[in-house]
Amino acid sequence: MATANPAMNEAVYQRAGYAESATNVMTLQGTVMKTAVLLGILVVAAGFTWGKVAAGEMELAYGLLIAGSIGGFITALVTIFFPRASPFTAPIYAALEGLFLGAVSRVIETQFPGIAIQALGLTVGILAMMLFVYGTGIIRATEKFKIGVVAATGAICLVYLVSMVMSMFGARMSFIHDSGPIGIGISVVIVIIAALNLILDFDFIEQGVARQAPKYMEWYGGFSLLVTLVWMYLEILRLLAKMRGGRD
Repeated sequence: MATANPAMNEAVYQRAGYAESATNVMTLQGTVMKTAVLLGILVVAAGFTWGKVAAGEMELAYGLLIAGSIGGFITALVTIFFPRASPFTAPIYAALEGLFLGAVSRVIETQFPGIAIQALGLTVGILAMMLFVYGTGIIRATEKFKIGVVAATGAICLVYLVSMVMSMFGARMSFIHDSGPIGIGISVVIVIIAALNLILDFDFIEQGVARQAPKYMEWYGGFSLLVTLVWMYLEILRLLAKMRGGRD
């Protein structure tokens, strides 16, 4: 278990093997550029659905939200199981997630003006901070650190799964979703764990470069990092909504 992010499992590099030539090797610079391209695609797609919601085209926006959510999940699974396809599937995933995030963000923005830019700013700030502490060695991805983050992330996934099952039967885990001190505290913890996952993601990408993985893994590395960033942004958005007195 190299990371709690399912897209960044060490077995992926084992399946990918090594680059066939020195010119076909995964590099850190290449991964950064690929990640920037994916983020650009996501922002453009998000701006599209944001505009549709702002224009009152709710039926279209809702359809794009559903398509982005389901399509993004399916595309992520395809990318995880077939990393070689990541140069094609990673941009598609970024576009679909952008459609989803844009619609969700604009709807919440209507209820809480200014919340989207705050969530975006905090996401970028946390990303920069995690890059700094990882690059300077303040936080290292040791085995104990990895196990702790993986266990914490797994616990969050389990709680979310139980909450989803309960909601299907009309029940609700109110302490998770309410805007009270407990609900806010839980969201703070989740955001912290999501941020710590970035450390594991950076380490995983660095391992790929050290292993001389094939160059297409640059797209896969960018996709994997994007998965964590999308999760962290959504959790920050939920936290800010709770702090303003909103409910999920």
